[in-house]
Amino acid sequence: MSKNDYRQQFLVKPGESFNLADSDPSSKGKHENKLSAQEELEHYAQRLLALQYLLYAEGKQSLLICLQALDAGGKDGTIRHVLGYMNPQGCRVQAFKVPSAQEAAHDFLWRAHRATPAKGEVVIFNRSHYEDVLVARVHNLVPETTSRKRYEAINAFEKQLVDNGGTHILKFFLHISKDEQLQRFRARLDDPARHWKISEADYEERQYWDVYQEAYQDALGQCSTPWAPWFVIPANHKWYRNLVISKIIVDYLEALHMTTPEPRVNIDALKQKYHV
Repeated sequence: MSKNDYRQQFLVKPGESFNLADSDPSSKGKHENKLSAQEELEHYAQRLLALQYLLYAEGKQSLLICLQALDAGGKDGTIRHVLGYMNPQGCRVQAFKVPSAQEAAHDFLWRAHRATPAKGEVVIFNRSHYEDVLVARVHNLVPETTSRKRYEAINAFEKQLVDNGGTHILKFFLHISKDEQLQRFRARLDDPARHWKISEADYEERQYWDVYQEAYQDALGQCSTPWAPWFVIPANHKWYRNLVISKIIVDYLEALHMTTPEPRVNIDALKQKYHV
């Protein structure tokens, strides 16, 4: 396996045993620092823009990207620095917060289904339908038997999107260490522009760190499928996180062999008529 075959390197292999502790959140791959990765970062950013254009123009398929992480894991940064290169005309971000009264009155997948991409569109879930097998499990909001049944429901839901909607699904868990999370909390406290991003609840949730690790390990292992794979992304180094995610998405989209649609008019005749 090539060192740059990130799709295989960071894939949670469907049907195989998986241990989150085996994934190093501080990995930097072959690079020493951001500077040495800069050329690759710029290359994949431009390829991502070009491929998203093809997806939008072709209008036959769609892409759903799910981002999950613990607090300060880098979801917003990934959207800004990686997916921000996409054209907003064909790209949409959907955040999942505490369910509203309307959302809570439906089944747990209702709000996710409403937000899935149309053909030609890329949708990024900032958090996702997996909150209902993570937070709900950690805080005992539903019985464990209910959480486990939800794995089956999620797999079926994602399979339906792939089979019937022409949707491709890529899911990324941004893996940071407990120490790195604390450093990022401190940085928010020191930066007045980011005070709004920190709360006492962020610190209180740290007492559940090990329980969250177990919940993520279980969810990723149960719900990484051939049609909707999970990738565990080393995220202590933001630039490496960006590089890995960019390359995985680019490699996946390139494998779709998308093309621009045939013109709807006779181009030569149009040029001749208007002396172009």
